[in-house]
Amino acid sequence: MPPFVYRITKYDPAHRDERGHYTGAEETVSDHGPVEEAYLAAIAAFAEAAGIDQLEIREPQIGGFVHFGLEPPIEGYGLAGLFPAGQAGFHDGALVPIAVGLELVRAMLRDNGAWCRLEAGGAFTVHVGWDQYLYIGSNLPCETALARTRGLGLFPERLDASPYDFAPDDPAYVQRPADAEFWARVRWTVSIHRAVFLEEVFADNGSRWHRLTHDNIETVRSQLAPRARLAIRPDLLTDVDTAVAALPDEGLVEIVREDEDGKMTSTVVDETQFEALTSQLAGARAVGVVSTYAGEDLPLFTAVLPDSDGVLRARWQTEPTPSDRNWAFLKTLRHGQIVTGTVTVIASFGVTFVDIGGFTAMINIPELSWRPFDHPSEVVSVGQEVTAEVLDVDMVRERVPLSLRAVQEDPWPQVAQRIGHVVTGPVTAIEPFGVFVRIEDREDGLQGLVPTSELDGSSGDVVGVGDALTVKIIDVDLARRRIALSHVEALTSAGEGRPCG
Repeated sequence: MPPFVYRITKYDPAHRDERGHYTGAEETVSDHGPVEEAYLAAIAAFAEAAGIDQLEIREPQIGGFVHFGLEPPIEGYGLAGLFPAGQAGFHDGALVPIAVGLELVRAMLRDNGAWCRLEAGGAFTVHVGWDQYLYIGSNLPCETALARTRGLGLFPERLDASPYDFAPDDPAYVQRPADAEFWARVRWTVSIHRAVFLEEVFADNGSRWHRLTHDNIETVRSQLAPRARLAIRPDLLTDVDTAVAALPDEGLVEIVREDEDGKMTSTVVDETQFEALTSQLAGARAVGVVSTYAGEDLPLFTAVLPDSDGVLRARWQTEPTPSDRNWAFLKTLRHGQIVTGTVTVIASFGVTFVDIGGFTAMINIPELSWRPFDHPSEVVSVGQEVTAEVLDVDMVRERVPLSLRAVQEDPWPQVAQRIGHVVTGPVTAIEPFGVFVRIEDREDGLQGLVPTSELDGSSGDVVGVGDALTVKIIDVDLARRRIALSHVEALTSAGEGRPCG
């Protein structure tokens, strides 16, 4: 923030008690006259002294909690005529000339229902506080502007900082941008739900709703207000009677209405207005009810629009959903990374699920072990801590496949070095095309195949599972993980046959 910060008021410091409370008779609302003009003239003087000719709107707010009722509410919140694009032009990052900035300050002084921070990078700031307090920050001392302010009958005081400097809700929170990955997830979500709803919040308490389908995603995206906060919700519209029946006993809710022409509007109401809703919603094609309380009716996922260069400069944060937390965690992963987690579920279809830092990853059957097994429970157990390698990070579907065998020693190259060796091992399975023989002296040892043709005309004994069979390793196909064996008749030379292992 700028180093030179001044509180500028119409209140004489001599009229404060020992606790700093104002005791004078000055009104706490705008006079809509010379005092208000003096405030605006002081801002203009500081801007001129600092060499500032335009201001940037930051964190705009309109209506609702912004209006404190000190003066009658104004239709349009005092923004009428200030933005060619209408209310949506009052968005974070919008650049306005000093003249428009002064009119925004006028609207804030009059408590018309609009509020924002006005800034010029880190060089200049204008904040309007409640009860007619003004805070101006500059990277220059602006002595001439201070003298001009005193000459206007106002009282400037030097402060260390403005109480309205921006402070993030959670400095450690990583805000998700509405980037290419976000829109890819939107398209994937639409393919699952057929249609979803996009809530576009261009200012606090200022929003627009859009129904997204495969056909209109790019059109809606091109019309969003810069730096808007976005929330994706499943199809929440239903018939009017069902929506009214779903209203809570009390509290604030947002009613989203779709008219017959597809136009969507929303309004926030409380329990005192519920009874009148039925007649107000007559003619609506569909209606949705969304709670306005934190933690309730969370969207599927959220984001904030970056600037056209892809940089996220908006400072506000969306309320994180489980999907948003998954996104933040997945951004810390990469292909080939080694992670540690706890086995949570061994599914009936064989996939093993592992908790890695609060996110559930999965291990498919082939990635559990290099060695043969009949069921995943032979390799892992629920509650077991395992170390595995990340095979992929799918940001769109929020999937992370892991490999347990990737961190294990691969036994196949060693077996390939044994081509030509003769071993004796147990028959593990009998198929019409041949028998499988284990060639390693361990329960999960690798197995090779002896073709049926190799057994015909042998000793004449019927081969059964568990019988020992002497075989020769003919070939090891590392690509397909197959071992070809040949049956060896009873050997007479001592040492020619050796147990597997």
